[in-house]
Formats: sequence, structure tokens, C-alpha cells
Amino acid sequence: MDLEAAERLRRIRKSCLHLSHRTQSGHLGSCLSLIEIVDSVLEVSNLRPHTAVSPTRDRVILSKGHGAMAYYAALKEWGMLSEESFRGYGEEGAALWGHVSKSNCAPAIDYSTGSLGHGLALSAGHALGYRLQGNQSRIFCILSDGECNEGSTWEAALFVGHHRLKNLTVLIDANGLQGLDECSRVIDLEPFAEKWRSFRFEVRDLDGHNWKDLVKALRTPSDGPRVLICRTVKGRGIPGMENRVASHYLSARVEDLERG
Repeated sequence: MDLEAAERLRRIRKSCLHLSHRTQSGHLGSCLSLIEIVDSVLEVSNLRPHTAVSPTRDRVILSKGHGAMAYYAALKEWGMLSEESFRGYGEEGAALWGHVSKSNCAPAIDYSTGSLGHGLALSAGHALGYRLQGNQSRIFCILSDGECNEGSTWEAALFVGHHRLKNLTVLIDANGLQGLDECSRVIDLEPFAEKWRSFRFEVRDLDGHNWKDLVKALRTPSDGPRVLICRTVKGRGIPGMENRVASHYLSARVEDLERG
């Protein structure tokens, strides 16, 4: 990873911690597992301040809407969200809230999300529409592993596989935990990769915190729709929060701020 990317990831992480602490906003663990995934997608996409309002640009749909702080912080780093809007997060009358919020202050955000299971269907519609228009731009959809309990996710996957929507890449933040328990104890998703292959997706299973490998995988051409199963650590980098179900709801403490 180059130094510029490493420093940007550090700033995104720090922004998440400080925002969570200042607003006492939960879902910090879910945001800390997501940072490299979100930033690597923005790195390879054509989504930039001057293209954010274009109807033909690449689209990033964060179906895992409770990872909002990580996405807001990343958009700020890439110049697509102002510091003022970012700092207004969660305040009365603010445009941005704890689940991803569509707002005029962030034109790169196409949908408010957080009611899980809808993002892949929305992404599929954009991908098919782009193909019919002859538009070569790409769609990136970021899911959580717990979200893959939703039947609507697999209905959308059937549609994507049937239409061979190779302009669509799905990234799954597979941290192994969801709101109330380990994913394997709620509804076991394994063998996860084989399930996606059976839906006609090309599949890569990789370290979701290895930014360089994520970027390389995203830049590799694909003959069909693909999914990157990104193995991550919920609450990564915060002792007492890593790999804990409780980190789904916890906010940053004073002592956590030094780890940003």
C-alpha cells in the first residue's frame, strides 16, 4: 500500500472514532470492519467530486447502511462531503444520520439504506439499466454477511446471475457477527463461496483489511458478475471491541480516540 492510501485510511478511521465518541453513535464495530473495503472501492471507481452529480457515473451502494460513519468519513476524504456536513452528523435537523442518508450535501449517495436486504436489488437495476444504455460505468454493492440471511438478497442474486451483469461487483463485509449473535449460530452461511458460485458469480475470498489486495481484485477484469467475500474483524483495532457482538452497538470511548 502506498503512503498516501495508508494515511487516508488512518484519517478515515480517526474520523469514525471521533464522530462516534462526540455523538455517542453506535455501530462503531461495524464501521471499523468496513474502512478498507469502502476506500478501495472509491480508489478504483470514477466517483469523484466533479462526477458525483453525473447520472452516468460509477455507483457505490452501501447496502450495509449501519456502516454510515465509515462511508461518510471516506466521502469526506475523497472530497465528496464537506467537513461542515460531516460534523453535523446526528444533530437536530442534520442531513446525515446513523444509517446512510441520501442528501443534497452528498450527491454520491444514491439511496438511504439500513433496512437490510435491498441494496443488491437496487444495484442490479442500475447495472441492467447501464448495460441497456451502453454505459460502461460500474456498480459496486457493499453488503454485510448478516444481511445475506435476507431472501431478497438471494432473489436479486438470481436476477444478476441470470442476466450476467458483469458491470456489477458485490463486496461482502464478512466479519462473522450480526446484531444478536455469530452469523454461524443465527443462520450458517457456509459454504458461502459455493453458494455465490451456484448463482453464477465469480468469487474471490480474501482479507478485507488488505487494501492492496482489494484494489487489485477490483481492477481485475471479470467475465460476469462477481463477489468479493472480504473476511474482516468487527471492531478492528479496538481492544475489548474486536470480534464482539456488543461492538455492533458500542460507541467510542475516550481511551479509544488515541488508537485512531
